[in-house]
Amino acid sequence: MKIGIVGAGMVGSAAGFALVMQGIASEIVLIDLDEKRARAEAEDIAHAVPFASSAVVRAGGYDDLHGAWVVILACGVGQKPGETRLQLLGRNAEVFRSVVGQVLPAAPEAILLVASNPVDIMGQITARIAGLAPGRVIGSGTILDTARFRWLLSRHLGIAPGSVHGYVLGEHGDSEVLAWSNARAGSVPLASFAAQVGAPITEDVRARIDKGVRRAAYTIIEGKGATWYGIGAGLARICRAIGGDEQAVLSVSVPGDVLGVQDVALSLPRVVGAAGVTATLWPELDEAETEGLRASAELLKGLVEAV
Repeated sequence: MKIGIVGAGMVGSAAGFALVMQGIASEIVLIDLDEKRARAEAEDIAHAVPFASSAVVRAGGYDDLHGAWVVILACGVGQKPGETRLQLLGRNAEVFRSVVGQVLPAAPEAILLVASNPVDIMGQITARIAGLAPGRVIGSGTILDTARFRWLLSRHLGIAPGSVHGYVLGEHGDSEVLAWSNARAGSVPLASFAAQVGAPITEDVRARIDKGVRRAAYTIIEGKGATWYGIGAGLARICRAIGGDEQAVLSVSVPGDVLGVQDVALSLPRVVGAAGVTATLWPELDEAETEGLRASAELLKGLVEAV
């Protein structure tokens, strides 16, 4: 599978490295305004190929995206001192308008995978710019938040993260909703499993895990400036689902109608395969979680309409 990555910063390069190490891509093309950075990252990643499966990794231009199955958009501009979030969004919208206008002529059949933050809003803006069929523009959404939730639960329960099934829904951000009410360990409801293994889910445990999920990015940013390994692996996971036509259920972000809020992009469990997102699954939530998800949708709707 050929994959393009626009934006050769830490997120884009981490995604490229994860794609190589997991043997997901046969060819990766890195594109960046800083051509020297793109060449350097491509060469550095290529040096890992002998330790993994075979892949061609190179820097290039938009014309080199021909035949790509997926194009990861990890580009954008940083916030200037004194700049509001809406002003930043407006500038990034113009960046994405230019990028998408160059990606689609070269790779009209590609699925666009948006990684740039705020990812839900940038994903919805990208979908409007691209005009592609629903589900062919995917935001990475809460795939990383969900991984953090499962990892923290697995540590508490003393089991493998892959045996924990639970989702973080809504915004990839402060209004996200941890869906405790339908979380499972194996096929057993979370509270029941926790009681059986002597690790009950108390209010203190819930608060600690909620903070661990919701504040993870802030902690990492404080320590090293940005996050990239986790989201790089998450982007690779989405690409694997597309390339293998897995019909995998992943918490990714696409526009839709949510609890009375029309046309808003946020994360719900969604079926992902070769055609992109083909179905949305509505989890059973308790009243507080439902209201939290509605509030998250309303917040995101207000921001995207302001842009």
